[in-house]
Amino acid sequence: MVAEGRGEPTRGVGGLSREELEAGRDLVLPDVLVPGLSVVFCGLNPGLTSAVRGHHFATPGNRFWPALGRSGFTPGRYTPDRDRELPRFGLGFTNLVARTTRGSDELAPEEFVQGARELRRKALDLTPEWLAFLGLTGYRAAFGDRRAKVGPQKATIGRTRLWLLPNPSGRNAHYTPSDLAEEFTRLRVAAGMPDRSWCAEPG
Repeated sequence: MVAEGRGEPTRGVGGLSREELEAGRDLVLPDVLVPGLSVVFCGLNPGLTSAVRGHHFATPGNRFWPALGRSGFTPGRYTPDRDRELPRFGLGFTNLVARTTRGSDELAPEEFVQGARELRRKALDLTPEWLAFLGLTGYRAAFGDRRAKVGPQKATIGRTRLWLLPNPSGRNAHYTPSDLAEEFTRLRVAAGMPDRSWCAEPG
């Protein structure tokens, strides 16, 4: 997933060369979805590293996975390469916009609107209990709610309720790792999911 704004550099990151990263623009990052999940996390769109790696929130420095573990969604801290294991905990992944870019500033306004239509289709088809957006900018642009704030939203998609989480990018200085974990915990509690943080670290 990309950070909102400039995104990741193309000079090479996470052990990938600039050429390898640029090749990610032609790749599609698959959703991790099954019917009836408790929470589906929705990123803005895939970043180059995530697309090349083939896993969600795989950009070095992204704080999604630490926050997920600290908040008790998973037993210990999982890593991006285990994203396809999360449906067993009632969790899934998708993106508002499917197109891979270096940063969100490369996306056109109409892509957000079209992404909202596709997201609505997925939610109505798979009926997750909660759809959690990572970052306010994409949600506000897609759904036309300029005043949306972190937390539960009044709007729904069918039976699916909506929640806004802070952008977990390391560039988001407004939220410390502890702040992020606290916001993730609020969602977990609202979703009625158990605290798995006491369990042993994943093998």
